[in-house]
Amino acid sequence: MSRLSLFNSPLMLGFEQFEQAVDMITKTAADGYPPYNVEKIGENRIRITLAVAGFAPEDMQVQIESNQLVIRGKAKSDDDRIYLHRGIAARQFRRAFVLADGIEVQDATLDNGLLHIDLEKPLVDVPIRSIAIQTVQKAPKKTIIEEN
Repeated sequence: MSRLSLFNSPLMLGFEQFEQAVDMITKTAADGYPPYNVEKIGENRIRITLAVAGFAPEDMQVQIESNQLVIRGKAKSDDDRIYLHRGIAARQFRRAFVLADGIEVQDATLDNGLLHIDLEKPLVDVPIRSIAIQTVQKAPKKTIIEEN
């Protein structure tokens, strides 16, 4: 069975990247690990905080791929430990966020099991441009006189 998409419309040409972004968001929304917060920390600053207890900085990667911020984590194997109860998840993860044009990643810091990624959205002045309206000069209609 084929998948029906809003982007299949002939009126939505050139929106393939948006369709891919929606597909990616749909797939990753179901997985809630690791949990995260997104907060506004300034006029044009955003912070994404992921709960990554048990992961060291060398166990994680923060990368920009196309228009996505991708965070990956893979904990080192701890086969030498014997758990009586294991309630702290330490599984491999991949969390991706679609970034709007112009968003820049400023830094990433790990503090008490929380990975903070600070983003900045530059303030943009939207220019207003006026377009002059021109008139079209039409040639006068020629009248054809028939002679009999």
